Formats: sequence, structure tokens, C-alpha cells
Amino acid sequence: MPEPILTAVATALATKAATGLYDLVKRKFSGDKKAVATLEAATPEKPETVQALAERLDAASLSDSSFAAALRAEFEVHQDARGGGVTNHVGTVAEGAKVVQTRDVHGNISF
Repeated sequence: MPEPILTAVATALATKAATGLYDLVKRKFSGDKKAVATLEAATPEKPETVQALAERLDAASLSDSSFAAALRAEFEVHQDARGGGVTNHVGTVAEGAKVVQTRDVHGNISF
């Protein structure tokens, strides 16, 4: 039986609204066609598909502690964003590149 947090993660994934979370899981599942199919089939209208996804997440988390940590961290970001907070995720930035993190911009931004 998956941990309750994994069921919550699976539910968030099933809504397809948690883009960063969805991308993380899709990358993890990329070598397993059945796992990808489980991810893509999950929908809140069919609780059994959410449960199947939670079970896949549980198995993946148990076998890969780095993935488990990343999954929980990304889920926290998703939860914070749903609460109206500001969430920024900046991946690797090339040397000399420019990045801006902001919430509300009224006007232009230029570098």
C-alpha cells in the first residue's frame, strides 16, 4: 500500500496540472512503457488509475531514494504554488546567460 503522500502525488499528476511534477515522473518512467502508460492513463474520474499510479510511484521511490526525494520536493513546490505563492524553478543556466525571477510584472523587462 503506497504512502498517503504518494496517493496525493498521483492525484496531482492525474489532473495534469502539475507540469514540473509530471515531467519529473515521466523522465523517471521513460524506460518503462507500462509505467508511462500508467502515468498517462491516470485520471481523477477513475480512482483505480490514480491508485495504480500511486503504486508505481511507491515502487519507483523504494528503488531510487534520489527520485523519492525529488518527487517529494517537487510536490511541495506544486502545493505551495496552489496556495497562491510564487514558485520559480531555474535549471542549469549557461555561463553568461541572464535569468529573472519575478511574480507580477507591469511593464517590460529588458537586459
